[in-house]
Amino acid sequence: MANIKQTVKLGVFTLAIMNVTAVVSLRGLPAEAEYGLSSAFYYLFAAIVFLIPTSFVAAELAAMFQDKQGGVFRWVGEAYGKRWGFLAIWLQWIESTIWYPTVLTFGAVSLAFIGMDGTKDMAVANNKFYTLIVVLIIYWLATFISLKGLEWVGKVAKIGGMVGTIIPAGLLIILAIIYLATGGQSSMDFHSNFFPDLTNIDNLVLASSIFLFYAGMEMGGVHVKDMDNPSRNYPKAILIGAIITVIVFVLGTFALGIIIPQKDINLTQSLLVGFDNYFRYIHASWLSPIIAIALAFGVLAGVLTWVAGPSKGLFAVGRAGYLPPFFQKTNKIGVQKNILYIQGGVVTLLSLLFVVMPSVQSFYQILSQLTVLLYLIMYMLMFTGAIYLRYNMKDKVRPFRIGKKGNGLIWFIGGLGFLGSLLAFVLSFIPPSQIATGSNVVWFAVLIAGCVIMVTIPFVIYAMRKPTWVEPNNTFEPFHWEEQNSTTAASAASAVGTTTESVIPEQKADSSNEEVPKQ
Repeated sequence: MANIKQTVKLGVFTLAIMNVTAVVSLRGLPAEAEYGLSSAFYYLFAAIVFLIPTSFVAAELAAMFQDKQGGVFRWVGEAYGKRWGFLAIWLQWIESTIWYPTVLTFGAVSLAFIGMDGTKDMAVANNKFYTLIVVLIIYWLATFISLKGLEWVGKVAKIGGMVGTIIPAGLLIILAIIYLATGGQSSMDFHSNFFPDLTNIDNLVLASSIFLFYAGMEMGGVHVKDMDNPSRNYPKAILIGAIITVIVFVLGTFALGIIIPQKDINLTQSLLVGFDNYFRYIHASWLSPIIAIALAFGVLAGVLTWVAGPSKGLFAVGRAGYLPPFFQKTNKIGVQKNILYIQGGVVTLLSLLFVVMPSVQSFYQILSQLTVLLYLIMYMLMFTGAIYLRYNMKDKVRPFRIGKKGNGLIWFIGGLGFLGSLLAFVLSFIPPSQIATGSNVVWFAVLIAGCVIMVTIPFVIYAMRKPTWVEPNNTFEPFHWEEQNSTTAASAASAVGTTTESVIPEQKADSSNEEVPKQ
């Protein structure tokens, strides 16, 4: 039976659906509904310059290092050295930490709409203190559950993804079709321009957050080795998944625009208001509390999955000597408790920004923008690192390779992803005119200071490393250039009559200090 399990491979459509489930979230639909018909342009543009490049580049890198730990730390570190690899894994962790208040804000708003009085529900949803309390309670509850072990979280995540995302998305689209087919008047002008006025910078700023909608597709790259003929089937799965993802986003956004006038769209509430309006139209308002609970459950299931997820990667890297022993502490079942506590502290501090921002909506937007900025830095390192490794590790076996011969296609795909990420990065600093974000000084101060501080911290930690930080039982594999240095040292020792045993341990002891070319 064990042999049978080992031969089971993922099918093209199975992997496509897995990618859709991992990426699609409905909470961001209102942000793009602001743009009406041209929202479809933004979805397609971001899919071409970000979603597809991310999927293909991550697939090649994951396949290259499928038997080694580290994820993005490994990918970037193999190209640019340990310091930059640590920055990449740090950014992946910290951006997810900053993401929690935004996604939980959506969950809190969803819970506010479980009542039957829409006016009172909206008043509760607009209450900053209600949102703050709910965010903190749910997050810390998820943290304490994570500390107890996550054996059952996988099932919760699957149910939550279906109940809280897939089913509501399909229902929203079906309701819009019923509404139009029975004579409902659309609030969206389908005769407007598909192509936005790109000369107006305001039309691009809020749309830059769409890149975060597609973030996370690099996680699917780990499944390359689980497919038959990955060079042919993986691109098919990516394209099918990308098409389904774009269709869900486009039609879901249209469904909101049809039932809610553009001037009334609210980033945190419009999804629930849209469902409420549709249910009222079909005389089924009793469904509103049910869909609110379903959406909230989907959010909570997702947060449960992610609370301990990225921190595990940082924990594994930390045990190899990149974090002080305090951060390597685990509870009796091996969960990285201190990292989770620190993570919770950061989430709590960020959530307190509710009291200084003019509204829940502005808080939601500024944290979303900061999340985008940090994640895009990581992606830019990943895209350029993949190109660099084509030359620095040209003989490395690549079970999945972008382009059968030469490096032209990796330059095109990786370059497209890098330029798209760079464009979104620059635009994300500009406050969107469509949303009241309060003082521009506060907006720029939070984003610029946030980026500078979050990027500086890993470099400071790296510079403070000590040999005592290395956990004796860690099994983190060396980088390829470390192995080459060891081989070279051993060869040199043999040439002068010295045994390799007397050389290699010394080299290993120095491995915590990065080689000069890699700095």
